[in-house]
Amino acid sequence: MIVIPRKGRNRIPLTGLLHIFLSPLLFLAGVAIAGPAPRMLLAQAEDVPYITTPDSVTAAMLDIAGVRAGDHVIDLGSGDGRIVIAAARRGATGLGVEIDPRLVAESIANAKRAGVSARTRFLEQDLFRTDLAPATVITMYLLPEVNLQLRPAILRLRPGTRIVSHDWDMGDWRPDRSVTLAVPEKSIGLSKSSRVHLWIVPARVEGSWCGMQGGRRAVLRLRQSYQDVAGEIEADGTPRVAIRGSVVGPDVSIVRSDAAAGTLRLVSRASGMQSAQASGEFSDLQGFAWRLAHGEAGCASH
Repeated sequence: MIVIPRKGRNRIPLTGLLHIFLSPLLFLAGVAIAGPAPRMLLAQAEDVPYITTPDSVTAAMLDIAGVRAGDHVIDLGSGDGRIVIAAARRGATGLGVEIDPRLVAESIANAKRAGVSARTRFLEQDLFRTDLAPATVITMYLLPEVNLQLRPAILRLRPGTRIVSHDWDMGDWRPDRSVTLAVPEKSIGLSKSSRVHLWIVPARVEGSWCGMQGGRRAVLRLRQSYQDVAGEIEADGTPRVAIRGSVVGPDVSIVRSDAAAGTLRLVSRASGMQSAQASGEFSDLQGFAWRLAHGEAGCASH
């Protein structure tokens, strides 16, 4: 069982460090000392101090994600339940995932006292075994190593899902937005401040896209790195043009790399992409429907 990090009035997030260092320590302890030494190390590893997260940081995490009625918030390492309860007070529903059964029981009691039991659930569960698909918002306070372990699963979520992390980042996937809060009562670190980061899961749009509108055709080739795209576009009777752009949830915004006037905005759907807005140099692409090309034939068969 992986030791899960906590937040709020919860454990300082040490999962990554424990995952890397605990197994070798247990092995050496078992070699050097027969008997109960490994169990002692495990007990010490689980005896991690509680750290209080101020309510101002909790509020900022929900604010940056725009949590409101209709959202479903999943809090990974939910501790005493404060984020899930705060989200429920805003009209959202929430699930708190916590490995410590005492904190799960405390969360349930806290939700009852707050009058939001009907909109909250708390599970004693390994966060890596949690189904994240129902979430519109995911909140967490985990070490960067743990964030990176979760990142592949997060990137497979529905485009537009909002991810909020307290203090820690996602490696080379830069946040869409970050805010810094003064937290004079913060009990760890030298800086009396906290960083809150927001990511919006981008649609996966890399590849060659075949566009059609009436009898007109176009080809859009995209390379993608998280929320950034670059590539080229060519339409009937026009030269190939280098492009760049960004992906925010299901929305793809494209401009010419040479800064010529014009914007192409595409909306990603399960069936493909649609030109939602085309201006300037891209105005002829208004209304185009785009389908992802498959195989060597590319767009020739479309």
